[in-house]
Amino acid sequence: MSNEGEPTATGQGPQPESAPVIELNTTANGRVSGKGWKLEKAATRRTQMSSGLKTPYEERMDKTQREKSLKKLQLEMKEEKEGEVKRRREITIARKKAALERQQFEEMKAKMSAKKAARLKRRAGRSKKVNG
Repeated sequence: MSNEGEPTATGQGPQPESAPVIELNTTANGRVSGKGWKLEKAATRRTQMSSGLKTPYEERMDKTQREKSLKKLQLEMKEEKEGEVKRRREITIARKKAALERQQFEEMKAKMSAKKAARLKRRAGRSKKVNG
């Protein structure tokens, strides 16, 4: 005999043997919000570790070494440039000083030759040959 129409031992009415099983969409815990545009939520990841500590020690040391060498190179280039500017400035100052000395010498020479010419003129005026 079949039990299709008779109540079961639990007292709930007849149970069909081939009840359709409804599949849920595969989501977290089988729940579906019904809103397709919503993203699946995940736990917030908060870390107290700084971003520098997240990279391996060797990489940090390599980066530090590269930065040091770059700074050293920049400093050398800057000092070389400043040295060149200083050298050119000293050359310019020396040229100006030499030109000033030459100019003062010429002025002194002109002044001395004028005095000498005046002295010779006075002397020539005293002689008997010129006066008389």
